Amino acid sequence: MGGLDWQGILGPGRFEPPMPSDSVHPDAASLLAWYDRHRRALPWRARAGEPADPYAVWLSEVMLQQTTVAAVGPRFARFLARFPTVEALAAAPWEQVAQEWAGLGYYARARNLHAAAKDVAERGGFPSDEAGLATLPGVGPYTAAAVAAIAFGRPAVPVDGNVERVMARLFAVEAPLPGAKRRLAALAREVGAQAPARARPGDFAQALFDLGATVCTPRRPVCALCPWRGACAGLASGLAESLPRKAAKAERPQRFGVAFWLEDEAGRVLLRRRPARGLLGGMLELPGTPWRGKMWGEVEAQGHAPARAAWLPAGGVRHVFTHFALDLRVWAGWVPVLPACGEVVPRGEVLSAGLPGVMAKAARVALRVCGEAGSASGRASFGRGCARRE
Repeated sequence: MGGLDWQGILGPGRFEPPMPSDSVHPDAASLLAWYDRHRRALPWRARAGEPADPYAVWLSEVMLQQTTVAAVGPRFARFLARFPTVEALAAAPWEQVAQEWAGLGYYARARNLHAAAKDVAERGGFPSDEAGLATLPGVGPYTAAAVAAIAFGRPAVPVDGNVERVMARLFAVEAPLPGAKRRLAALAREVGAQAPARARPGDFAQALFDLGATVCTPRRPVCALCPWRGACAGLASGLAESLPRKAAKAERPQRFGVAFWLEDEAGRVLLRRRPARGLLGGMLELPGTPWRGKMWGEVEAQGHAPARAAWLPAGGVRHVFTHFALDLRVWAGWVPVLPACGEVVPRGEVLSAGLPGVMAKAARVALRVCGEAGSASGRASFGRGCARRE
């Protein structure tokens, strides 16, 4: 490979290569040889020499956004068992998709996943290039590049956090993220333009992922095992472990809310479905107040309760979303008959009904107060507690 265009990629005065321009540069063939020996076995990854399944690749990439491989592995297998093809996913009602996605977080991904599946089914298959894939709901530049490269062998280089970290260290890019994203993506594409990478674009993309996940890790990178250690400017300059730099994050705003666990004498619980658009859109929840920047008083909060009841404080949970932190207090109440303003679920099935993470936490708090699911003694003590408040 010829010398990299440092001025064009990084801008004047931003970086001095640690070696002369005709010395060692990161070699795609070396990375691919390393990958052939050390590639991870993942549920969605085709075995060496086998064609990739576009549906499995796309599904895994959507699931892996903001979620770890360890968390996605068992959930991917379960999701695929329930919706084995993109056509099956497209034909499923949203409630089933939401239930299967519950607990993975970032629920807009599930809505977009369902919408994209319908789009793909109508088209008769996945688009095979980045431009076509990017027209699907929820598919951005990274996912389009990943599916194009891995599923269809298109010469694209998807850049996720692992790849950004590898590039920042490899070329000793000290400019902090997120401002350095464009530079790091350009460097990844430059390395990916080498003939060996273009000949095996899917393997090259996955090799970058695996290198970042197993060797060039966020903390204590195992540089001695890296196939690019001889070309790594970060290692040569002693900066590797400190890269990539990140700009200081603004403090998350704090919000407050109250959730109501309302149960009837038959041990059934009232849930409701959130509006289709917005945070946790289309997911089930405990009825409650809006979430706002100041705490709720008891009288004010009960104006949002689903029914008149003798409400008992059950506890509270804290949940951190991407853009704010939530303190959610949980109040429990009992009525002879539940109001017809939501969905009714037996107490023992609430935690398997498809609640998002924050609501599952709130339900567990209420269940601890009300007794174990299905427990007659628990219901009796709960009722006695309510009676004392009347």
